[in-house]
Formats: sequence, C-alpha cells, structure tokens
Amino acid sequence: MKRIYINFLRGLSVNLYGKIGVILATSMFLSFIVLETLSFMGVYNNAYMGLITYLAFPSLFILGLILVVIGWKKFQKQQGRSTRELLIQRVGTGEARAKLMGSRVFLMFLGLSAVNVIFVVGASSRMLHFMDSSEFCGMACHSIMGPEYLAYQSSSHARVPCVECHVGHGISALIESKVAGTRQMIKASMNTYNRPVQTPVHNLRPSNETCEKCHWPEKYYGRTLKHIVHYEQNEKNTPLYTTLSLKVDAQAGIKTGIHWHISKDNEVRYASVDNQREQIIWIETKDKTGTTKRYQNKLLDASLQQQTENRLMDCVDCHNRATHHFQSAEDEIDQAIKQGQIDHNLPFIKREGLAVLNNNLTTKQQAFDFIETHITNFYSQKYSTVSMKRVDEAIRILQKIYNRNIHPEMKITWNTYVDHSGHKKSTGCFRCHSESLVDENGEHLANDCTMCHSILADSESDPFAYLNPLDPNEPEMKKHLYLQEEFKNSYQSH
Repeated sequence: MKRIYINFLRGLSVNLYGKIGVILATSMFLSFIVLETLSFMGVYNNAYMGLITYLAFPSLFILGLILVVIGWKKFQKQQGRSTRELLIQRVGTGEARAKLMGSRVFLMFLGLSAVNVIFVVGASSRMLHFMDSSEFCGMACHSIMGPEYLAYQSSSHARVPCVECHVGHGISALIESKVAGTRQMIKASMNTYNRPVQTPVHNLRPSNETCEKCHWPEKYYGRTLKHIVHYEQNEKNTPLYTTLSLKVDAQAGIKTGIHWHISKDNEVRYASVDNQREQIIWIETKDKTGTTKRYQNKLLDASLQQQTENRLMDCVDCHNRATHHFQSAEDEIDQAIKQGQIDHNLPFIKREGLAVLNNNLTTKQQAFDFIETHITNFYSQKYSTVSMKRVDEAIRILQKIYNRNIHPEMKITWNTYVDHSGHKKSTGCFRCHSESLVDENGEHLANDCTMCHSILADSESDPFAYLNPLDPNEPEMKKHLYLQEEFKNSYQSH
C-alpha cells in the first residue's frame, strides 16, 4: 500500500504545478492533523493558531489539489495521450491494469478522494465552529476588537458567545455574517478600518431574540435597591452614598417604571439625527387601545428634522453598552476601593489615582510607567510610613484599569463610548424625557426623577439618609421630606 501510494504521488508530480500541488496538499493535511490533535489534547488554545489551522491549512490544501489538476491537464495536453496511457507510463502497467473492483491506481484515487472530501468537510465544520467562538471574535483581529473583547470579558455577559447577539439564526444570517466578516478582514488587512469601532451597531439581532431569552418581560422583578459609593478626593477618601430604589417594572395602568417602554401594553417608536440615537427628532407612543401620541423636538433646526431611522424602541436603546462597557476613571477607582482592590486607607488615593489615569500619554507602556513612578514617588515622599506593599497593589490595579479602558491605537479614551443606561454619563433618559419634545398641545414628556426610582440618599454620608427621622435644622429638610413621602407613597400605590 505504501509503495502504491508513493507511486501514485510520483505519478501526479508530472511538472512544477503537480509537484507543488502534491507537496502543499500532503503537508497541509498532515499539519492539520498534528495541530488538531494537539488542540484536543489541550496543548494550546490560541486564536492565531486557530486561524492557521482552520483557515490557512484547508485553503492551501484545496489550492494544492487545484494545482495537481492543472499540472495533470497541462501534462496531458503536452503529451497528447489519454489518461490511461499516461497512468501506465507514470505508475506502471501493474497498478493501472483493470480488475473486477478497478485498478490499484483507481482504488487509490477513489480512497484519497474520499479522504479529501472528509477532510474538507471536517475542516470546514471546524472552521465554522471556530469562527463562531468568542475567542475568534476578540483575538483573531486583536488590534481592532481587542478593546471590545477586554470589556466583554469583564461584563456580566462574559459567558454569552458573541454570535448570540451579533449573528442571527438560519442560513441567510450565517452567510450574511460571513460576508460581513470577510469584508472586515479585508479592511483589517488594508488598514482601512474605523478607529474607534463605530457605534451603535445597526445590524444586531432584535432584542426579543437575544436579551429576552433571559430577561423575559413576563418575569416580574418589581423593585431593586442600588447602592452607589463615591469617594471624595480628600486625605481620608471619604465615602458618599447614593441609594436608589429602582422601579424596574411598570404595573398595568401606571405610567411609571423603567421598563414601561417595552411593556407588552405599550409601543414606543422614534427617529434620531444621523442614526446615532442621541438627538431625538420625534417620539410616538401607542397604548394597548391603539391610541397614539406624538412628541416633536421643537429645538432642532429644520436641517436636522429629516428622518433617518424609524425605530421601535427596545432594550439596547438604553442598555447600549450592556456587554462592551467602558467605565469612567472615577467610577473605576470608586469600584476598586469599594471592592477592596485598592486600600481605602491610602491617603489621597482617589485624587492621585484620578491624576495618573487622566494622563495623555501616547502608549500604554508610557502610561504604566507614569502610573508607577507618580504613585511611588507620592507616597515615598509624603507618606513614607505607608506600607509599600499596599502602594504596589494600588499601582497594579490602576494599571489594570487603564489597560481595560484606554486604547490609543484605536483612539479609545475615557468617555469615547457613551452609556445611555441612566443619565450620569450621557444624556441617557433625558434624550426623550426633555422639555424640548412636546405634543400638539405643547406638553412635554414627564421628566420627574421619581418616575424611575425613589431616592433614599444622594451623595450622603448615610446610605439611607432620607429615611431617617427629619431634623428641623436640616437645611434641605423639604427635599428630604418630599423624597421620604414619595418612597412611602410609591410602595402603597404599587
């Protein structure tokens, strides 16, 4: 068998085309088998190796087969003889002699063809599986998608594969995604891709196919408490607390609650300027009776009033960075201190941390060096008794924060990507709940803060400051009384 196989390959190597084709096909086949075996054994798990194994090797294998065919056709044309005559000349009469089940060379050709088909089908299947993996999405084009992949890994959706949101179901969606991926790979190879990656993504799957698989509307969440801790930029890093009772759901007949907009009883459509979903041109609401109401932006110039997108509001209109979430420098430090990653007792660590994170250095290495030098010098010169182990740990966390959020090569810095969930980091809720959007009677959409949450503390030293007994000498007693009563009444009405 070995002799027949070697003779068969020699028979195909009739000229330069054939020799190159045989070498390519054979070497790519063997290399694929070796690397795939190592992958199954857990020797490596690397997206770049995946590109080589599932894209490069099969492509070169097929190219090798094509070259073999081209070489044989050229040889046949030059010799002016039949395929049988040429086979007898190349492999000998014994291998080419016809038998009951076919000649040896025919059986060899049939067997190798079957192996080739199995290999191509298997490699293609593995390639599709690999290209659907989150590692491929984030690491194969690391310079482009690296920042998004880092943010994804730190999100609450880190175990949800990228394709669950970015690729729809069915053959047409699969083909469309691969065509789009090919186009993006061409842009990457030609260095013509956008920096930063443009948002919002307009070809995401509908939220009822993605978000609502887990966060289904029929699931009633009621209310939830949200505790936010901010630290002042003083020596003691004094904590200030904001506590909100979020009105997550809306009950029937009550026009409050964060998720009123996507309730099965309501429909909200809108149009925005430049498809960016930040400047709203008009809003139209429809209730379960079919009654509609339209709000037009009275402040937009006529040149901006042209409709660019008539969109049905869904989850991602507010939760536009639910997975690829880039934080602000202040929020990152506050979170690190709250979780104990940075020692709360390090004097002025909030202030100094912000100072080093808001640098304008051009490379990450320069920024890492600056963070280490500045923080080390500050504490060694002004607080020499502070444990350097705690300082070193703070430096490491600050560098990690910088690495996750700042990407000079993609022109991503603090606040490059706006987050519309809320209204602290962008206009958010007030894109629509604004006095500039009015109906035919001149009435604007309600924009009272308590529509979506009861405020139990707002940057106070006590996390439940507004629920405490009222002090007549409190300068903001009226505000405290109003918020306290609102919280009590909202529970009674719900």
